Amino acid sequence: MSRTYTWAYIDPQMVRRLDRNLVVWSLLWGNSGRLMQAAFQHVPVGGRVLQAAYVYGEYTRALARHVGADGFLDVIDIVPLQVENCRARLRDLAWADARHADAADPGEDTYDAVCCYFLLHEMPHDKKRAVVDALLDRVEPGGTAVFVDYHRPARWHPLRSLMTLVWRRLEPYAEDLLETEIPHLTDRAADFQWEKTTYFGGLYQKVVARRR
Repeated sequence: MSRTYTWAYIDPQMVRRLDRNLVVWSLLWGNSGRLMQAAFQHVPVGGRVLQAAYVYGEYTRALARHVGADGFLDVIDIVPLQVENCRARLRDLAWADARHADAADPGEDTYDAVCCYFLLHEMPHDKKRAVVDALLDRVEPGGTAVFVDYHRPARWHPLRSLMTLVWRRLEPYAEDLLETEIPHLTDRAADFQWEKTTYFGGLYQKVVARRR
């Protein structure tokens, strides 16, 4: 994290600049609202929900509001500054909180839904596997894990060359995700029913794992 993403998550000045709805909307080419709603479809209102890492922009507050006061949103992040930032964002929502934890070791609680939103592309392959395994372990029987992240765009996609450059310059672990199906990142795949949907010419994916 400190070697690759200090500029994005650890530098306080950059965090203030990046944690804005307009920045997130721009980085996702106007798809932020669409992708959020796609993820929220699989999160039960009033459920116990784990979010693996704080997400810039409106995502975390919107997820908390979706879960509602009858549920609980547990946000974890490996960066203390992000935990503080998240708590400040959620301070008026008593049913949501943030704590310091690694997504590969989120604790022993189980949840009705687990959300992993644009996190896997930021990790080396072995870390991806550890995180997917750990998050799936936290899903209750009948519950869901939702992964939203980058995906290899169609060959005709007008942003394909630009995104390849961005990934290679700023996101050195993203292309590994483009080559690997998320269900192949775990030995627990048989315990779940999997469904994948792609968006915006294949640039983004939503993978839903429902525990049998």
